Amino acid sequence: MSKIGFGGSCHWCTEAIFLSLKGVLQVDQGWIASNGDASSFSEAVIVAYDEDIISLPMLIAVHLYTHSCTSMHSMRAKYRSAIYIFDDDQEMIAKAAITQLQKEFTKSIVTTVIPFQSFKLNDEQYLNYYYKDSAKPFCRNIVNPKLKDLLKRFPELTDQKKLAHL
Repeated sequence: MSKIGFGGSCHWCTEAIFLSLKGVLQVDQGWIASNGDASSFSEAVIVAYDEDIISLPMLIAVHLYTHSCTSMHSMRAKYRSAIYIFDDDQEMIAKAAITQLQKEFTKSIVTTVIPFQSFKLNDEQYLNYYYKDSAKPFCRNIVNPKLKDLLKRFPELTDQKKLAHL
């Protein structure tokens, strides 16, 4: 089992996206901090995954396509667009994936590759937010469109059983 951190949008959305993928074993949702300019906590997830089922470059592609990875909007402090790495190999893979994927975007990708420093898990009541009750207005209005896009763009990576209700 490998793990990687992702931040970029609401952690409830990000959690639902990664929980909907084949090969993802666990998603811890909360706040991640790195170092330097990224030392403050920002909404993010830690994804534990099986590399034999889904590769790190594919997880990165999903991440970039499911949040506004080319926007330096006013909420970036809360929703830092980042890949939080745990080792040097992940850093090389992540930077190469972003370089490769940049060709598919018209604007520059702002997502940074930074070292994982610390994590704060969200309160229990907010964990598995989408899959506990996908009928909530936030889930229907905000998360569902992202999951529909995920299904359309990455059908081979998604767990079709989990997303059958869409």
